[in-house]
Amino acid sequence: MSEIAIFQKRITDDLDALLEALPPHIVPKLRELGDRDNLLEIVLDLGRLPAARFYHQEVGLSDREVNEADIQWVIKRIGEFSGDNRAGIERTLHRISAIRNRKGHIVGLTCRIGRAVYGTVGVIRDLVESGKSTLLLGRPGVGKTTMLREVARVLADDLGKRVIVVDTSNEIAGDGDIPHPAIGRARRMQVPMPALQHAVMIEAVENHMPEVIIIDEIGTELEAVAARTIAERGVQLVGTAHGNALENLMLNPTLSDLIGGIQSVTLSDEEARRRGTQKSILERKAPPTFDVVVELQSWDRVAVHPDVASTVDAILRGRTIRPQIRYLGPDGKVRVEESVSHFAEPSIVLDEEEELQEAPGLAAGRHPFGPGSHAVRVYPYGISHSKLEQASQELQLPIDVVRDVNEAEAVLTLKNYFRKKPAPLRDAEASGIPIHVLKSNTVHQIAQSLASIYDLDVQADPVAQALEEAEKAADFVIKNGQSTELSPQNAYVRRLQHQIAERFKVTSRSFGREPNRRVRLSREPRGR
Repeated sequence: MSEIAIFQKRITDDLDALLEALPPHIVPKLRELGDRDNLLEIVLDLGRLPAARFYHQEVGLSDREVNEADIQWVIKRIGEFSGDNRAGIERTLHRISAIRNRKGHIVGLTCRIGRAVYGTVGVIRDLVESGKSTLLLGRPGVGKTTMLREVARVLADDLGKRVIVVDTSNEIAGDGDIPHPAIGRARRMQVPMPALQHAVMIEAVENHMPEVIIIDEIGTELEAVAARTIAERGVQLVGTAHGNALENLMLNPTLSDLIGGIQSVTLSDEEARRRGTQKSILERKAPPTFDVVVELQSWDRVAVHPDVASTVDAILRGRTIRPQIRYLGPDGKVRVEESVSHFAEPSIVLDEEEELQEAPGLAAGRHPFGPGSHAVRVYPYGISHSKLEQASQELQLPIDVVRDVNEAEAVLTLKNYFRKKPAPLRDAEASGIPIHVLKSNTVHQIAQSLASIYDLDVQADPVAQALEEAEKAADFVIKNGQSTELSPQNAYVRRLQHQIAERFKVTSRSFGREPNRRVRLSREPRGR
């Protein structure tokens, strides 16, 4: 664990400016409230009692229901509503969102308290200053936009960079033509309509020569494409997106391009053997738009993926990458726990049952070894030594490769070699040395054998199983002409199964309700 910074937080909220815009009969109650630093929003709905919402409770503000005059009082004292029904108060960060009836008349207002929190960037300041493009993820209200403001100010004021804030609905720099001081000397480009955010992003690059672009809530395919264009031009990009974790982006077809995109690829038999994988695999399409992903878990705790490309590749290969954890200690210093990786879920299961019947010396009973025991002496016959070493490293299990089968505590071999019964394998059987028979010479199969030796339970990869099921089902439909249904899967896996069906030129349709929604394959024409 290391320490990288000292965190000092200062909050300004301009709450008096918002109180002046609210109906007079609820203001005294608001001023009397304690814990105003944790006030989230004030809700005014026609015909209902006004309320103040905190993080964990809601407090009534009056015994009188909100009427049309109260709604109009607020509307006349704030800015104009934009295309996404949001308005603000000039030179503040407060956001007022409207609820309209069918005729377009405003019947409700949500007055969100906007705060400038100075010091929040401390936990990731070194990443931002490195020049790497950084994406912030987190649930609503966790502080993504607040951190963006700090990032803009630090880069513009402390590092002297040319920073452009692309501000949709004036979320980052507040309402009015003059940006809020929270973004420092960074320049702000306002977006007239949310649908034009991607166009303003490109305009910022082409017209104003920024070194850094700040963007909030990347949520559409056009915005993802614009973000990639900005990154490819060498401009540092700092933004936010929907989702709590990196895995959410991998499962989101619209936003997966931000981390390189995911595609299903079918390899030739030779290439699959060379890579040590199944024929159907998942791969990253392209370099990630963002170099770093930061998951905001709370105001003072984040999980950092410092190398997005490596993390995505590792996850697709069945390894789990534990992110770097950064949090604020009781002494005000930021603590850093470094990331680690380990083998997660191999996608192929050993075919031991068939061989157990014809191989008395096969490992029906596992070795009494544990991860903390001595290095097991392994004799590989027909098994790649490099893949054996890779599997051992991924599982973090020690092995000692021996050249004499009589010195071995376990033998690894392939099915075709075992059936021929060469001399070393006959000697192993005669000596009672357990023999582990693999279907193919792959890292996954070898890792499964090592897990068996050390008495570890390793499950099959459900995504790889689902893709294999789709391939077998498509082959069945082609040969028999009969429709067949696949096992229920989530939306992301179903999309991959549809791609496999398209590659096999069979019809695929999703049906049923979550969580039992599944894919049906058939030879019927799609137009029927």
